[in-house]
Amino acid sequence: MNDNAEFVEVDVTVDPETIPTRELTGGKLGNIPEREEWFKDQAFGMFIHWGLDVMIGSVISHWMIGADRSIVERFVREVPDWFNPRGFRADDYALLAKQAGMKYMVFTAKHHSGFCMYDTGTTAFNVMNTPFGRDVAREFAEAFRRRGIASGLYFSPLDFLWCHERGKTLHFATPDVLPAHNPELMDYNLRQVRELLANYGKQDVVFFDGPAERLKELVWELQPEALVTRGEMKTPEQNMPGEAIAGAWEGCFTMGDGWSYKPTNETYKSGTRLIEMLIEIRAKGGNMLLNVTPGPSGAVPSEQERLLQEVGLFLFFNEEAVYKVRPWHVPREGGVWFTKAKDADTVYAFLTGQPWPYGERRTVTLRSVRATERTEAEIVGQSGVALEHRPDADTRTSWHQDENGLHIDARLCYRPYDNRKWPNPIVIRITHALPAVLEEAGGV
Repeated sequence: MNDNAEFVEVDVTVDPETIPTRELTGGKLGNIPEREEWFKDQAFGMFIHWGLDVMIGSVISHWMIGADRSIVERFVREVPDWFNPRGFRADDYALLAKQAGMKYMVFTAKHHSGFCMYDTGTTAFNVMNTPFGRDVAREFAEAFRRRGIASGLYFSPLDFLWCHERGKTLHFATPDVLPAHNPELMDYNLRQVRELLANYGKQDVVFFDGPAERLKELVWELQPEALVTRGEMKTPEQNMPGEAIAGAWEGCFTMGDGWSYKPTNETYKSGTRLIEMLIEIRAKGGNMLLNVTPGPSGAVPSEQERLLQEVGLFLFFNEEAVYKVRPWHVPREGGVWFTKAKDADTVYAFLTGQPWPYGERRTVTLRSVRATERTEAEIVGQSGVALEHRPDADTRTSWHQDENGLHIDARLCYRPYDNRKWPNPIVIRITHALPAVLEEAGGV
C-alpha cells in the first residue's frame, strides 16, 4: 500500500431513517451541470468487472439466480479461500488505460453477489478475508489517479449474500430482494456507500447497478462533485441507441461476450469494430465505457490488451476529434460519422467501412457540411506536407463547394502500420464549417 495514500477513519454507522437533506443552489440534490459537461469531454472509460466469480469462470453474480442453495453456500464459504491473484498490479491497468486513451475508470467495488473488493467493516465476505488480503479498490483508485485518470466506483444495491443468509429467493425484480422493501438492506447499503465515499478519496463517477434511491443522495451529500451515472443518467448496456440522446449519457460494452473473465468459449469484437462503436457513440453525444475482465491471476487477458492498444493507436492520431466534442447537426451521412469541436466551428468527419490505402488520393463529398471562405481541410493526424519516400508527391488537401456538397480532395500521408495497410477509420478536419440545411443533406 502507498504510505502516502489518503485514508480517513470514519464512523460508518448510518441511521436508516436519515436521508441527506443538503440542497444545491437552485434545486434538489443531483449531478452538477458543470460536472456533466466535464463528463461529456472524457469520451472513453475503462469498466473493470472483477470478483470471486473468476475463480469458477462463470458470469459474474448472475449465475446465483436459480442455482441450488448448496452451490451458493459453497461459493460463499469455499471460493474466497481460492482467491490469491499474485499477478495483479493495478498500475498495469492504469497504464493500459492511458495507452488506450481512456480518461476515467469504474471498478466493481461490490457486485450483486455481495462480495466486497474493498476493506469493509460491514461484512466478512470481502477481499481482505482471502489469501490475497489486499484492498483492490484502493490499489486501483491510487494507480489510476497517479496516471491522471479519473476514479470511479460501481456498486450494486442488490446483495445476493444478504438475501441468501435470510432465506430469500435470489432475484432482481421481486420486492422481497429490493432495498426499498428491506430497511435492513437499505441501511447495509448506506453504510457501505458511506465507507467508499469517505475512505477512498475523490470519486468522479459512481455507477449504481440497481435501485439508486437514497444511495445517490448520500453520494451527493458526501461528495457533491461526484457524478452518478447509472441511477441518474441513461447508460444503455450492450445496446447502441438509434439516435443521439440529449444530455450526458454512457454506453456500456464488453469486448467479448462476458462482463467477467471467461476462460473459454469467448468471442471478441475486432479492434475496428470497437473503434467504430466509439465513433458512433461520440457522434450521438455519449461516452463509451468499455469493460476489461481480470482473470484468476489478476492480469488482463492478452486479447483485451491487444484490442485496447489498437483503439489507443487510433486515438493517438485522432484524439482531437473524439475528446471535447459534441454532436454535429446530423450524426452521419451513410458511413461518414460527425463530431464538432465543443468550443469552435470545426467539424470532424469519420470515414468508416472504407479503408484508405496509404499514399492514395481520394475525393470525399459531404452534403451536411458547408465550407466558408476561411475553411481549411486536412486529414487529422498528418501534417499534409510530406509523404514517405516520395518527396515530390503532391500532399496538399484542397476543397471546393457546389450545389452537390463540399468536395474534399486529400492524400493519406501517415501510416500507423509497417505494411502501409490501415483498416480503421480516417478522419477529416474541416474548420470554420457551417451546417448545410437538412434539405441539402439528403441521405443522412
